[in-house]
Amino acid sequence: MADNREFDLTLFGATGFVGKLTAQYLLDAAPAGAKIALAGRSVDKLSRVRDELGPAAAGWELVVADAADQPALDALAARTTVVVTTVGPYLRYGLPLVAACAKAGTHYADLTGEPLFIREAIDRNHDEAARTGAKIVNSCGYDSIPSDLSVYQLYRRSVEDNTGELTDTTLIASLKGGVSGGTIDSGRAMMEAVAADPSKQSVLSHPYSLSPDKSMDPDVGRQSDQALQRASAIDPSLDGWVGTFVMAMHNTKIVRRSNGLLGWVYGKNFRYREVMSAGKSAAAPLVAAGMSGGIVATMAAGALLSRVGAGRKLLDRVLPKPGTGPSEQARTSGWFTMKTYAHTTSGAKYVATFAGQGDPGYQATAVLLGESGLCLAFDGAKQPELAGVLTPAAAMGDALTERLRAAGMTIEVDRA
Repeated sequence: MADNREFDLTLFGATGFVGKLTAQYLLDAAPAGAKIALAGRSVDKLSRVRDELGPAAAGWELVVADAADQPALDALAARTTVVVTTVGPYLRYGLPLVAACAKAGTHYADLTGEPLFIREAIDRNHDEAARTGAKIVNSCGYDSIPSDLSVYQLYRRSVEDNTGELTDTTLIASLKGGVSGGTIDSGRAMMEAVAADPSKQSVLSHPYSLSPDKSMDPDVGRQSDQALQRASAIDPSLDGWVGTFVMAMHNTKIVRRSNGLLGWVYGKNFRYREVMSAGKSAAAPLVAAGMSGGIVATMAAGALLSRVGAGRKLLDRVLPKPGTGPSEQARTSGWFTMKTYAHTTSGAKYVATFAGQGDPGYQATAVLLGESGLCLAFDGAKQPELAGVLTPAAAMGDALTERLRAAGMTIEVDRA
């Protein structure tokens, strides 16, 4: 990539709720002298965000661009080494920016949890991004960095110990935090897309729908994202119950794509799933059943309501609005812990822990996205040489792991 870009990093969507949190994080975390720009549709709103950040951000440039204005996005991408974007739903608004970055050889990071968007980005832009050297990195927030880097570090440890390939691997999620209006709107966008074109349902349901080469994918039988069982079935040391994890459908596809992008190094019998902890209380089985049944019912109802105008209006009234979020106290009191239990072909067992403070969908996501952007901007020599439409592990691997540890997150692998 050319060294004469005007900016090291441009934050697109800086006036939104998560965009502002990410801007604040970059203000504190970016190295001295970093050239940062804020981008969005309104120069007045961008100016207010910059003013709220204080004197340290006074030198940050403001770039006006609309998500639907291809020439403006092309010009934006040509000026910067990295674009970090919070403008979703990405299926509705994200593809023109991906195209601009792929064409310009500009690295890119987003927060998408939308398999339909990623499949479109791959099909339209992977080859061009690979040609120009652009790393187009999807899912750089709570969806899906903890999942992706946990499995990547399990693989790295198994290689270090020479214990063989990964086989059955299960992540158990525990967290305190809310679901953002943007996340809900992304779900609605996918439901509406499937309602308009039912053939797209296969992208959501097939475990390898984001694979770089389906002919090379592990043949391990059915892999369902639904769960309701005792935790001891995952590892005998565990108590309590687990249920369906709302982001499993997306995260598991990202992890499997990483395996493919890295040459299927996790193993030919690598089998991966994610579940949610329901605790150890007497009510835990009911909690797990409620979580699992509630997710299925919510998706079914959302799909039905998305098909009709009256249903869309009802959803508009009752669901959180995009760009909204919890109070500062609620954000700082949140937390997440992801425990991933892995087996290898030699019989070795490992447990990866990825944990962080702050509401995972807001506070922690601002850290994850901010560090992803900084990693792409400044740590190129430490990263894999892959380019194209990538995952966090395949694009940044150990370099991002080191950054997140330095930012206060726990990322470790223990042999059981």
